[in-house]
Amino acid sequence: MMGISNAQKSAYNILTSVLGQAITIILGVVIPRLVLVNLGSENNGLLSSITQVLGYASLLEAGVGLASLQALYKPVAEHDEASVNAIMSATNLYYRRTGIAYLLTVIILSAIYPVIIKSSLPYGTITIVVLISGLPGVVNYYFQGKYKILLQAEGRTYIITNLATVIGILTSIGKILLLLLGFGVIAVQSLYLALSLVQMIYIDYYIRKNYAWIDLTATPAYDKLSQRNSVLAHQLSGTIFSSTDAVTLSIFCGLSVVSVYSMYALLFGMVGTLLSNLAGSITFVLGQELGINQKKYGKLQDSFELVYISLSFSLFFIAYTYILPFLKIYTAGITDINYIDRALSVLFVVIALLENSRLSSAKAIHVAGHFKQTQWHAWVEVAINIIVSLIGVLVWGIYGVLIGTIAALLFRANAMIIYANKKILHRSPWKTYRRWLVNLALFIAVTVLSKPLFARIALDTYPRIILWAAITSVVVIPLFFVVASMFDRETYRYAKTLVVPYLKQARGKLKRRSQTHD
Repeated sequence: MMGISNAQKSAYNILTSVLGQAITIILGVVIPRLVLVNLGSENNGLLSSITQVLGYASLLEAGVGLASLQALYKPVAEHDEASVNAIMSATNLYYRRTGIAYLLTVIILSAIYPVIIKSSLPYGTITIVVLISGLPGVVNYYFQGKYKILLQAEGRTYIITNLATVIGILTSIGKILLLLLGFGVIAVQSLYLALSLVQMIYIDYYIRKNYAWIDLTATPAYDKLSQRNSVLAHQLSGTIFSSTDAVTLSIFCGLSVVSVYSMYALLFGMVGTLLSNLAGSITFVLGQELGINQKKYGKLQDSFELVYISLSFSLFFIAYTYILPFLKIYTAGITDINYIDRALSVLFVVIALLENSRLSSAKAIHVAGHFKQTQWHAWVEVAINIIVSLIGVLVWGIYGVLIGTIAALLFRANAMIIYANKKILHRSPWKTYRRWLVNLALFIAVTVLSKPLFARIALDTYPRIILWAAITSVVVIPLFFVVASMFDRETYRYAKTLVVPYLKQARGKLKRRSQTHD
């Protein structure tokens, strides 16, 4: 395995990502329903809001992870073990400091969070849940964060994905059993903490077995991580998007409203996570190629963007189409607050499209290491998000918060597209905008034309929703890709030259195996 090609690594990454996400989705939709039924919307909102709040604590990483990843691409591609060790040594020292700071932050948050939110839950319960929920992050930063960065740079994301899938399955099964047996929210979160320790032990074992040459006592190459403070601005921006909404709602609207928000965020977020994992499966190829062959990198970036944008629009069309029928069944019997709201589904799909379709430009900025040059984008985005959200929540409640996120995303998406194309790819941004417009026009057209059809279909059971979603996927995903390719034939032809040889190779292997069995 250690000698496999980048193409094989990408294939493994994609396969494990898809399978892992499919399992996560199946198990992930079961637990919130059990929490709602057994513990109520407030407890569900508490778990969701704590996840968002701890996102702020993760900023203590101060950009080290992403800066280290970008610094490792070139020496990993060149098999320069000395440079890798120097970068890993510096990364290890930064992560250890972060682990200690993270622990102190979690302790402080556990004391003050119950005071600032609107909730009828006991102070002690909220304090303990925050503390238990934060400890896995401490473990990650202090012990295993540096190793995950190395595996990503090497293109072995599938190792992390497989482990996360196994831990996720065990955690989900354990949580389901605990909820069915009547245990509370503290016991549920304690299980996740215990299994995070198992994950730490396995990663340490894997690194010792397969990377015996790693020397964390090497002279630290702090200069290679000089951009960590610039990366912080970008991480702060990402954290604002993932946490400001829930935190604002928990303060001004209460945990029950956070629970409604979390349901839509969960379902759209599952699609977003799948897309992000797929992108992460091949990012190492872009990063390594940029330092070796600029011309080839440009073609690879175009191919990635063509596929990624069309896939984003097609998958979010499917999510938008089926989210309300799914929620009607999923929240049946929950009477403490209403979960069915067409306006929320529209606002969430706009956010999802803006956030995910800009990712290709974000990847170009990240692999090129242009963190300092673009950090002002992040600060302006943060300002827009906070100001509009705080005004909006007072006027329109949850809708105002989502409008604040959309306003911030509109600015940052355009800033990313323009910068990535002009400064990194050295061309007009029109190429990316055209891909956006083609997919957006198709999204609107398919939504309008399919509305009469879906109005006649009874989507009142899970099997029917799954069946029709599968049928829709078979039709819609190829449709978006074909239409996008028609408007970008040069990129399509290049992407085809990348994929076809490996498809033929895979077909040949299957044929030989079949003949062997015969």
